[in-house]
Amino acid sequence: MNLSSVITAEKMIFGGKCMGKIDNKNVFVPYAVPGEKLEIEITQSFRDYDEAKIVKVLEASPKRVLPACPLYGKCGGCNLMHIDWAYQTELKAGILAELMERAGVRIPKIQTVSGSPLGYRSRFQLHDGGMEGRGTNDVVAIDNCPVAVAPINEWFKEVPMDKRPRGRGTLFGNEKAEPALSIALEREKEGGPKAYKKMSSKEKKKRGKKYIRPRFEGISQDEQCPVQIELLGKKIAFDAQGFFQSNIEVLEKTIPVLLQGLSGKNALDFYSGAGTFSVFLADIFENVVMVERNRGAMVFAEQNMAGKGHESYGISGADFAKKHASSLLERLGKIDAAVVDPPRSGMEKEALDWICQSGMPVVKYLSCNPSTQARDIQKLQEAGYEVCDIRLLDFYPQTSHLETLLTCILK
Repeated sequence: MNLSSVITAEKMIFGGKCMGKIDNKNVFVPYAVPGEKLEIEITQSFRDYDEAKIVKVLEASPKRVLPACPLYGKCGGCNLMHIDWAYQTELKAGILAELMERAGVRIPKIQTVSGSPLGYRSRFQLHDGGMEGRGTNDVVAIDNCPVAVAPINEWFKEVPMDKRPRGRGTLFGNEKAEPALSIALEREKEGGPKAYKKMSSKEKKKRGKKYIRPRFEGISQDEQCPVQIELLGKKIAFDAQGFFQSNIEVLEKTIPVLLQGLSGKNALDFYSGAGTFSVFLADIFENVVMVERNRGAMVFAEQNMAGKGHESYGISGADFAKKHASSLLERLGKIDAAVVDPPRSGMEKEALDWICQSGMPVVKYLSCNPSTQARDIQKLQEAGYEVCDIRLLDFYPQTSHLETLLTCILK
């Protein structure tokens, strides 16, 4: 389409685009800043709204800044790097408040937990050794990323694109981790370079200066890629092929907020992953119950919780609620607090219904999708819970990604 128009960006919506109107029809524009006057071109037209791209910024916002990355807009990663960082968090808080209000969730003033705006990211999804392009399947070659931590940028610099593993994989690196950098391949393209393997001392000497340091070695599809990282003085092990939080600085700031106000005998860690939060809950509670359907992650959770009072269920939240929750309460007594950290889809209906009926006094609900979180919190609210604290967790500066932590108490 070649329909050019002038529009004012009225506000930012969930996902990072700005919304304006043409003839009372909503138009969504990426890479805009609220308040800007823009010349746009409609790229897709639908019955209720249009998608557009910026042709020219006619009146720029004072909050618009020069992106720190030359690949911005081409790489599929960041989408808010054109906006002053402090204003980014302000916009995200506004989006979060609107999502909660729309769901009928009553919240106090939003507080933000944040860290460094650049040099924070420890986890990347690789596509043939590069990054996936925005809106395409193209591979974007990268030798430096402004949001990456130092070990990852060292690897980008030292390993050229033609020497990197092919296919899709996970790159995790952090100076607090051992090894400091790991590569885990999910698949390999036929004929492409294989993942890096451990070599004997003789092989290392033979390769000389071309040898890639051990912390840059990876694994094949069928092997685990164990990583151990230090968080607030505790060692946490996990599999680099699975999920682990990318922003370690903000994670270490989030954990004390999560633990604040908790006490009692029994705690529940729903969707516990490798037991990151359980390790800290075990310092407060006599017994921690972990529920996680990913049994690979549960293996690491058991390792991390060795010697601590706990029990674990390698099943879904729904199955736990249907098959084990009642007998657990009969055996242990009441649950004094629950930490809930579900996937983007939110809590399963059975698990949420059980928590609503359980009478546990405190529920700490983390989410990477405030839309489904608002839906779930609305049901908790109907069951008598009140949101007494809400935090915007700025795990991904320069992006529109929202993570949140809500503290709900039973009135």
